Amino acid sequence: MLTVTDAQLDAWLAALMFPLVRILGMVSSAPLFGNRGVSIRVRVAIGLGIAVAVLPALPPMPTVAPASGIGLAIMAQQFLIGAAIAVMMRIVFAAVDVAGELVGLQMGLSFAAFFDPDSGGRTAVVAEFMGLITSLLFLALNGHLLLVDVVIRSFEWLPVSATPLHGDGWMSAVRFGTTLFAAGLLLAMPIMATLLVVNIAMGVLTRAAPQLNLFAIGFPVTLGTGFLVLMLSMEAFAPAMRHFFDRGFDAVGQLLQALH
Repeated sequence: MLTVTDAQLDAWLAALMFPLVRILGMVSSAPLFGNRGVSIRVRVAIGLGIAVAVLPALPPMPTVAPASGIGLAIMAQQFLIGAAIAVMMRIVFAAVDVAGELVGLQMGLSFAAFFDPDSGGRTAVVAEFMGLITSLLFLALNGHLLLVDVVIRSFEWLPVSATPLHGDGWMSAVRFGTTLFAAGLLLAMPIMATLLVVNIAMGVLTRAAPQLNLFAIGFPVTLGTGFLVLMLSMEAFAPAMRHFFDRGFDAVGQLLQALH
């Protein structure tokens, strides 16, 4: 007769629950995976499928009962690790949103906004367009697969244990947050610089010919120039985003190293 002891049952549950919680932390916050259009059931199914698939290749888990106090603390720690990995890549997508907001403001399209269910607020049309392009590039570059690979390899770089995480790791995540504004400004700089020149030219033209109605011709010119430069910059947008995606994955590695 097959008998299962409490220690064996706790070991089996720990071997599944600890990796599952870290993977679910990543899936719940990562770009594309954490989209509100993806239901909670689908996210749990994705996390469970990944956990079951990689379970035999993971390092041994600590022999701690998941329902105990230490086990709950370990699971909370694993969820924070998975969420931190996802947030590092989410910052790159947020930088694109900042660039879209700046471009839309300069083009005079700040009023052209609609409710975005993913962010829970109003989003400019240009920011939404650039965000969709970024998501497609992320899929085309297999970024979603690389993100899954990173969270799996994190069990080798940062094994599951009851040891508290190093505080410098969270500070490295905060420091990487400065990329949100720097990268957003760099992405929006070509269009902002062009529109600045256009606005200066419109001001000089109005000064030379006061009979011209600036409000009648200024908005179409600014809008048309903005869309033209946005179209021309799409060719360089993909290499720039690939660079920022690489920086995001490098930041994930630095985060895990600092947490260890």
